[in-house]
Amino acid sequence: MDSSVQEASTAQLVGKLSEQVSRLAQEEIKLAVAELQAKGKKVGVGAGLFGGAGVLAWFGIMSLIAGLVLLLATVMAPWLAAFVVAVGVFVIAGIVALVGKKQIDKGTPPVPEQAIQGVKKDIATVSERAHR
Repeated sequence: MDSSVQEASTAQLVGKLSEQVSRLAQEEIKLAVAELQAKGKKVGVGAGLFGGAGVLAWFGIMSLIAGLVLLLATVMAPWLAAFVVAVGVFVIAGIVALVGKKQIDKGTPPVPEQAIQGVKKDIATVSERAHR
């Protein structure tokens, strides 16, 4: 056997593997952080625009409600028209709240299930290769 070629011991190989896995994990975390920062900026701008649209939509809805009250006031007392429209708005709000609650129930608990499965798969792969 050539003296320039040395076989690494198991301990050395495990040490190198540990170092490489650690470095790989650090690089993956850096990549994830950079990606999340870039996406976070875009989401922030989008959220601001959605907020502005929401305010304008709110003013539009209030104008429609006022118009509905005025329309009903032509056939009934104005105070009664306001109460009828208010009851209608509360019914719609209740329906929207129930739909929203169902959506929240579907999204909880907020656990990244796909990411967890991916990590478990990676661990299983590394464990399988380590036993070879």
